Amino acid sequence: MYADKDYIVSLRHEIHAYPEIGFELPKTIAVVKRELESLGIEYTEKYGESSVVGIINPDKKHFTIGIRADMDALLIQEKTDLPFKSKIDGQMHACGHDAHTAMLLGTAKALKEMEDKLSCRVMLVFQPSEEGIRSGAEELVKGGVMDEIDVIIGMHIENWLDSGKIGVCSGASMASSRNFRMDFYGATAHATLPQTGKDALAAAIRTYNNIQYMLAREINPFSKYVCSIGKLDGGTTQNVIADHAYMLGTIRTFDMELDKFLIKRIEEIAKNTAGETGVEAVLDTSLKTYVVYNNPYISQLALKSAEKVAAGLQKMPEKLSSEDFSQYLTKKPGVFIRLGTRNEEKGCVTLPHNNDFLIDEDAFAIGSDTCVQFVLDNMNGIDMKKVEESDER
Repeated sequence: MYADKDYIVSLRHEIHAYPEIGFELPKTIAVVKRELESLGIEYTEKYGESSVVGIINPDKKHFTIGIRADMDALLIQEKTDLPFKSKIDGQMHACGHDAHTAMLLGTAKALKEMEDKLSCRVMLVFQPSEEGIRSGAEELVKGGVMDEIDVIIGMHIENWLDSGKIGVCSGASMASSRNFRMDFYGATAHATLPQTGKDALAAAIRTYNNIQYMLAREINPFSKYVCSIGKLDGGTTQNVIADHAYMLGTIRTFDMELDKFLIKRIEEIAKNTAGETGVEAVLDTSLKTYVVYNNPYISQLALKSAEKVAAGLQKMPEKLSSEDFSQYLTKKPGVFIRLGTRNEEKGCVTLPHNNDFLIDEDAFAIGSDTCVQFVLDNMNGIDMKKVEESDER
């Protein structure tokens, strides 16, 4: 309808073949800058490390719509038979960010061709490090990108959803994400003289068990959360008492007060256990993402636009997965849209973060068209009173 499907698919293949990690995205950024320059779209890199923000209608600052795509890949060895499979060992676009970047460039191309008909400014936000420990979105927000944007939309491919359909979960749609590391420091001793050492590994194991008890008995069973410890490691060999151990964990929740309670109790449990066993416990934690809150009114507007170009609409369920798109939503309202890429006949059924991840490229033009249509439908502004009235938080 608006987007050049072949253009998007070709770019996706180029980006997919050279997946890059975190903020180290030289090849991907070079592709983005090359295409923006060829389209005659001005851009800036001032908002954050390894970010590129293209600007259409730069002088129409009275109302600005932001559209975001993430660019980074994952540390996964690709095991597909794609002719454009990863050429970088141990790295793969296994979450669709290659498609997101290509679709935003497709959106940029379509919007640039109709720039003189647009009555608003559009900012095309190409973001690093959605997957990394350090959030690329947070860096862009700190850099002031949201000071320029009134409403922001983002899009993610979705292999739960049939190809070409658009889905939105209005309101709280994805969980916050907190990472934590707890280090335990003790003293070594010969395994036959345990009383002369301070067993850090034993303290870590006791802490792990006490955390599980806390989760079972101190948290409302109706709460929507996950608290998982994915790694517990310590010691160096079989006949030496461990003087160091550590655990890595994650907390996901729709309730920021619960997030605060959980990390507070985890630290208390670790320090109490450490005190009982004569070791020291040290917590390091970071809140990477907040709850992704899709403003209900803007969600309706997005669905109205999608209805004009998509193969169908579907209400999406809440997810305990997280997205640093939430960083933008702490500053301005917006919506995170899902694009269906599931196609059983083509084998596009595997979920993200798997080494055989496949997506249906026939959906890409619909993804770009949805973004273009949203701009066209809302370029004269959005009723912010309705946005505020619809906010149920």
